[in-house]
Amino acid sequence: MRNKKLLFPVLIILIMLFSGSFGYMTIEGWNFLDSIYMTIITLSTVGYGEVGHIGPAGRIFTILLILFGISIMAYIIGLVTETLVESEIRSMFGRRKLSKKIKSLKNHYIVCGYGRIGRIICKEFIRHSISFVVIEKEDLRQELDQNNMLHIINDATREDTLIEARVERAKGLISVLSSDPENVYVSLTARNMNPDLFILSRAEHLASEAKLLAAGANKVILPYSIGARRMAQAILKPEVSDFIESTIHDYSFELNIEEITVGEDSHLNGLTLVDSGIRQEMDIIIIGIKQKDGEMLFNPSSKTKIQSGDILIAMGKYDDLERLRKTCIPNS
Repeated sequence: MRNKKLLFPVLIILIMLFSGSFGYMTIEGWNFLDSIYMTIITLSTVGYGEVGHIGPAGRIFTILLILFGISIMAYIIGLVTETLVESEIRSMFGRRKLSKKIKSLKNHYIVCGYGRIGRIICKEFIRHSISFVVIEKEDLRQELDQNNMLHIINDATREDTLIEARVERAKGLISVLSSDPENVYVSLTARNMNPDLFILSRAEHLASEAKLLAAGANKVILPYSIGARRMAQAILKPEVSDFIESTIHDYSFELNIEEITVGEDSHLNGLTLVDSGIRQEMDIIIIGIKQKDGEMLFNPSSKTKIQSGDILIAMGKYDDLERLRKTCIPNS
């Protein structure tokens, strides 16, 4: 939009240069170089001498060219000033609106770093309608603006930046900065500011995992290690690897794996798996249960009792999983 506004005065200047040169060539009979030179010094009002004798008709033409040139230059200066001021005002109101939205966040996630991994995490959050705010440095401001993402342009390791991101009201923080020391510092700072915060951090080196856990991270992911294991599994167990990849990452695949928490007011509370009807009525397989005491049950038996606070690791079709989710959390 700004470029279109500035294109019009540039076009007028070119027309004036062409018209002035053509006028001097026609009226005074000068060559093109003398005519364009005379046009430029006339429009710019630099005060150099005339390139040759000018007759009455040429003088009248020069007067008109000067008056027209002054008017156009005044218009251009006004247009450029208006564009810059308008852009600054729009930017100021945009920042205020963005800040207002961030201040209203609650039970959200803070994503520190918008690199290759951070972008994927944000896309997944958007797909699942999860509220989040990104902390990144100046280099990626334009991309974040274009993607309409809530963001803070600042250093994620600074305490005031995390305060601005409402870390005290956040549900979790994901630190995927480019260096392990930065991720350690973010984890340590965030943990001190919110003891209940769930912190997930990225580590480049295996030796950094213990440091991140000691700094306050609840879970540490080593992308290269996970990537290497998945590549090995793709060779050793290709069909198993493809199945797991499809159920987790391929959204067009018929089956999905989800984790669903059992609420206190769910009618499943206190029932065994066989009595719950999850397999018979919803056509869903429970492949694991993380009990509220933290113990993980893999391939639980049909006699396993479901308790409120348990997290069901369920596999089935998307619509069936949504039915189970509503059954586990009736008021959601």
